[in-house]
Amino acid sequence: MPARALLRRPSVTGLLPLLLALAACGAAAPATGLPAPGPVPVVRPQILAEIPHDPQAFTQGLELRDGTLYEGTGRVGRSQLRALDPATGAVRAASPLPPAYFGEGITVVGDRIWQLTWQDGVAVEWDRATLRPLREVPVDGEGWGLCLLGDRVVRSDGTDRLFFHDPADLAGTGSVAVTLDGAPVTRLNELECVGDRVWANVWQTDGLVRIDPSTGVVDAVVDATGLLPAGQRAGADVLNGIAHVDGDEYLLTGKLWPATFRVRLPVPPA
Repeated sequence: MPARALLRRPSVTGLLPLLLALAACGAAAPATGLPAPGPVPVVRPQILAEIPHDPQAFTQGLELRDGTLYEGTGRVGRSQLRALDPATGAVRAASPLPPAYFGEGITVVGDRIWQLTWQDGVAVEWDRATLRPLREVPVDGEGWGLCLLGDRVVRSDGTDRLFFHDPADLAGTGSVAVTLDGAPVTRLNELECVGDRVWANVWQTDGLVRIDPSTGVVDAVVDATGLLPAGQRAGADVLNGIAHVDGDEYLLTGKLWPATFRVRLPVPPA
């Protein structure tokens, strides 16, 4: 997605209306026939710890697996796949993408890692142990976020849709439109699959949404306004990076943020 700064910072009470307003921007009419979501809870993250994060990392994907925090970064000529120490934020290993590529979301699939590119029309498959590229496969449309949900990979492209792919070769297998209170939610960005739900950053907001991928309905919203304190915001870009730790604990960070936050997200069970 474009490297633009955060446009506005909503208040706790104003986040849900803002997400609804962003959902309607340039989107088609709301899909019909979906079950009404009912009142959608809006919660605040509870900060448990602050961990250093490389302020030069334009974070596009984040995933914790077997004691290693994997991070995909973006920007042409600077995109990387990284392996980090989740306790300290230190970079254990890093490999660059081809210099013409703008790296995007990542997900671990067994002993491999898939990494999207933004508008280059390909995804890169990496060897997880060595961070060596193995192959490239075509991807139809833009790449933003990526996560593994059971036996399929889920992708976002900045629209109101989630796309499903075969984890072996990223062949497309379908898609679903995402709605909040009946309105399409656009600008879906970095993804994290947890249980049978998909978490998504909503680009240009400090909000995250939890999505039922079987229906596309948003059933919880997180308002992370002020997660990065004002005193640390100089040079920082948008919130973008979700990694599940355990239970209701997650790691959250952003593009060019100097910190990653271990938080509890007290949302109702799915």
